[in-house]
Amino acid sequence: MIKTAIIFGITGQDGSYLAELLLNKNYEVHGLVRRSSSIHTKRIDYLLHSSDKIHLHYGDLSTSQHGFISRIQPDEIYNLAAMSHVRVSFDVPEYTIDINAIGPLRILEVIKDINPKIKYYQASSSEMFGMSLPPQNEDTVFQPCSPYGIAKLSAYWTTKLYRDGYNLFACNGILMNHESERRGETFVTKKIIRAAVRIKLGKQDSLVLGNLDAKRDWGHSKDYCRAIYAIMQHNKPDDFVVATGYQYSVKEFLIKVFNTLSLNWEEYVVYDDKYKRPKEVPSLLGDATKIKTVLGWSPEINIDMIISEMIKSIMIEEK
Repeated sequence: MIKTAIIFGITGQDGSYLAELLLNKNYEVHGLVRRSSSIHTKRIDYLLHSSDKIHLHYGDLSTSQHGFISRIQPDEIYNLAAMSHVRVSFDVPEYTIDINAIGPLRILEVIKDINPKIKYYQASSSEMFGMSLPPQNEDTVFQPCSPYGIAKLSAYWTTKLYRDGYNLFACNGILMNHESERRGETFVTKKIIRAAVRIKLGKQDSLVLGNLDAKRDWGHSKDYCRAIYAIMQHNKPDDFVVATGYQYSVKEFLIKVFNTLSLNWEEYVVYDDKYKRPKEVPSLLGDATKIKTVLGWSPEINIDMIISEMIKSIMIEEK
């Protein structure tokens, strides 16, 4: 029997990889996209042109999706939609809370009211850990320190509440940072790699960055979407940290990138306070023991492979 899934956030990095995975498993996939005067389906255009089992609908999480979900009657709902930039969340905190915290509540209310058998996945974030010391796992105390982290934590607890209070199959995936050639342009990894490539090609003279000391656990989006799917196919709803277990600072990441391109980063990188957050998350390092043990998931793509893939993609774009 063909299953039907809704992906909120289908045009994002994770949404595109997840849609690809589900289509390969013979799902019918429906995605919600925001109406815009410019087209922003670049990440999934290849799927739209190659499959008749993917369908896009206009809307966003600022309003109830009762009619949309009722009409589709999906087997599974994956909520990957968010105001996804942590630094920008300080500039638009009210919008961030509305989309990232109240948006998931709107979806869960619909599931509760129309069909409690619909499975639900909430894209939680390692930013919820905030100031908590690494390594972080499912039992680590949350100490978010951004509007983004606070909103994601609200959605996390809302998901648990609806699971326990209404017996819904509602899960949280607490994902550490994850990258790919489809990463958004404003994220630091993509910013570093594009600048380094442009410097290598003589198109750019310098790269301006903020905090170089922040430490992160970086994986690949494709690996993490395999984890998301595994979480939803488990025999019971649960919450899982998804991580590689390896940590690098922003400085270490950029050194790897510049070394790969045979460049001396110190000749090009400039520091500017304006790129710092009002409050920084110093160190994120995931302990993925639970998902490895319970679901048999493990990452296959390491940071050097991620960097190589992203450099190759950007090099093609810039030439």
